[in-house]
Amino acid sequence: MFENTTIKEFTEQLASPSSVPGGGGASALVGAIGIALGDMVGEHTVGKKKYADVEGDLRDLMARAQDLRARLVDCVDKDAVAFEPLSKAYKIPKDDPTRDEILEKCLRDAAQVPLEIFNICLEAIEVMKEFAEKGSRLIISDAATGAVMLKGAMFGAAINVKVNTNLMKDREYADEIAGYVDSKMREYEKMANEIFEGYYCTL
Repeated sequence: MFENTTIKEFTEQLASPSSVPGGGGASALVGAIGIALGDMVGEHTVGKKKYADVEGDLRDLMARAQDLRARLVDCVDKDAVAFEPLSKAYKIPKDDPTRDEILEKCLRDAAQVPLEIFNICLEAIEVMKEFAEKGSRLIISDAATGAVMLKGAMFGAAINVKVNTNLMKDREYADEIAGYVDSKMREYEKMANEIFEGYYCTL
């Protein structure tokens, strides 16, 4: 759907009246770009004598980063697919007895992809932390840039989870997901900030 579009085409569609791609897909793309910067740090570090003792760790991190990037790119399309049934459910007449049940299911389904994006971003921030600690000092600014991009992607995914949980009738289920997102977001926001500030404050 969007995986093979150009950057120009994707941003034009994002800016269009169409509801897809939207915030979830945009967050996934930003996250993919963010973790790609971590992989770049690894590529510029492996093979250098100064970092020989962490080369094995960096190669493992690069493999993880490549997997995370692929999963985030995949979520761009998955988010669009999940949103379509929800957009149709909103159009069901309010006096239709099946509306609430259908809408509740669609809200749950629509929340799952941004929740997946959110969780991938958490793992990516952890990976970025290791890239920043073990990667070449000459390219650490890219790890810092990637960290704040992942933080932004995480925030975007979080709001796209909560916009759906806020409308759910099953408040126990909704509050459990929302509470999880709130807790992890605070924890990983701090981690991403530390990666960024650890470099930025030395300039």
